[in-house]
Amino acid sequence: MANNGLVSVESRFGVAETIDRLVATVTGAGMRVFARIDHAAGAHEVGTSLRPTELLIFGHPKGGTPLMQDPQLSGIDLPIKALAWEDEQGKVWLSYNDAQWLAERHGLGGASRSVVAAIAVGQEKVAENAAGANPEVS
Repeated sequence: MANNGLVSVESRFGVAETIDRLVATVTGAGMRVFARIDHAAGAHEVGTSLRPTELLIFGHPKGGTPLMQDPQLSGIDLPIKALAWEDEQGKVWLSYNDAQWLAERHGLGGASRSVVAAIAVGQEKVAENAAGANPEVS
């Protein structure tokens, strides 16, 4: 899993509570929640099982638009996504794409540098608030 651009933070809370806390944190910071997807519920709908797994899609046009202008294709990874999931041992994790990795993936230039840096700091803060833990790059 090394070098795949994911940051995973162990949460002290269950999956749903971690996402609830993330929603409260991002909306409190003035961001928008675009979608909340319960993958385990989707699995249940088709008669299969999946450990608790929820995805939150959130962001703000003020941060995302400049990135999509440099280049527009970076919109494939925007808005920001965070996945809360329970592993085989019952530990809950909150995972998200590292902003610097996204910048490298899309070849974002100097014009995006300050936005990427601000997003990286913001991602770390909201993850720590939601999970109550320190980030660990995986």
